[in-house]
Amino acid sequence: MAETLEAVEILGLLRDGRPRTKTELAKLLGKARSTVSLRLADLQATGLVEELAAPAATRGRPSALYALATSGKLIGAAELASADCLVAITDLAGRVLAQESYAVDPADGPVPVLDRITATLATLLAGLGRSPGDLVGVGLGVPGPVDPATGQTLSPMILPGWDQFDIVGHIQAAFPGPVVVDNDVNVMAVGEWVTQYPDESDLILVKVNTGLGAGIVAGGRLIRGARGGGGDIGHIQVDAASDRLCRCGQTGCLEALASGAGIARTLSDQGVAATSAWDVVHLVRGGDATASRVVREAGRAIGAVLAALVCALNPKYVILGGEIAHVGEPLLAGIREVVYARSQPAATSDLQIVTAHNLELASIIGASRLVQNHLFGVPTAPVRYVEPTQDSAGPRPAQ
Repeated sequence: MAETLEAVEILGLLRDGRPRTKTELAKLLGKARSTVSLRLADLQATGLVEELAAPAATRGRPSALYALATSGKLIGAAELASADCLVAITDLAGRVLAQESYAVDPADGPVPVLDRITATLATLLAGLGRSPGDLVGVGLGVPGPVDPATGQTLSPMILPGWDQFDIVGHIQAAFPGPVVVDNDVNVMAVGEWVTQYPDESDLILVKVNTGLGAGIVAGGRLIRGARGGGGDIGHIQVDAASDRLCRCGQTGCLEALASGAGIARTLSDQGVAATSAWDVVHLVRGGDATASRVVREAGRAIGAVLAALVCALNPKYVILGGEIAHVGEPLLAGIREVVYARSQPAATSDLQIVTAHNLELASIIGASRLVQNHLFGVPTAPVRYVEPTQDSAGPRPAQ
């Protein structure tokens, strides 16, 4: 047990990409150098750590450097959405090595959907010339609340038949090892956070797809809530949607008006052919004035909810993700208009409301990072990966 903990602590230090000597690791961990040597040998044997060529020294014998072996082992990552799935293989630093996307209907049930994900992972591994044994863990984002303690979905409306299904156990039948499951919005928030805003401790990512939700980072921690329902802002009631029935059974939910499906419904009611979020995006990009107006109105409704969160949490960034984020300024303008009007200057003086930098792969990177956090025994916090160099070996505490 102690040996495992010591190995995890070493991985936690090396995950920032900065190579270190045995002496530096021993000092940072408060362990004997001989103990660190043993654990490094174990980690090298498993392919998680590699010894780098020693740097040139002015005098004396140069000390060997040790770093995370980012390509030695691999991580599986997947994002399941309401109509499609993206599956990828990343290295230990979260860099995507192979990926495949395909259409999917989650209503088919968890077994066939998860079986296709594991089969796709196996195919991608084979394409890289690697085996299932090279995979050290799998991360998965799903469109619904996830119990942080069990990894089970809890009454997910987009996933009928998935309630409390053992997702972790099912995937582990194909790939024995840690499996981390989280809400897709949380996963995307982590991916955007660690790649674009690693020095920030407070941000909100709003994902607008068929549904609508938020991933909240506060005080440097992802806020999941007691049962995984944190950030479920799509079912906050807003006046603009007072007469609209939501799929949850209530009327007036933000999601019923401002999600991709909600915006498409509004356009359809006004005689504009639209049935999906992508239809909305294509209409706005094609210059349709009605679509642009409806999207901006949806942005105002989202802004009304976000204004309360901005006042309560004081984030540095509000980031827009999901399919509807591809419309760009019309939606952002509506959100900004209301947030800045309804929030106090102290909460908005440094606030930036922007589109996600990586709309396509943020969720994959986030899923990979959550597996890293599990493997390396650290909380969900950003650590910018730095390419190992011989002159970057100075000790630095791990975040």
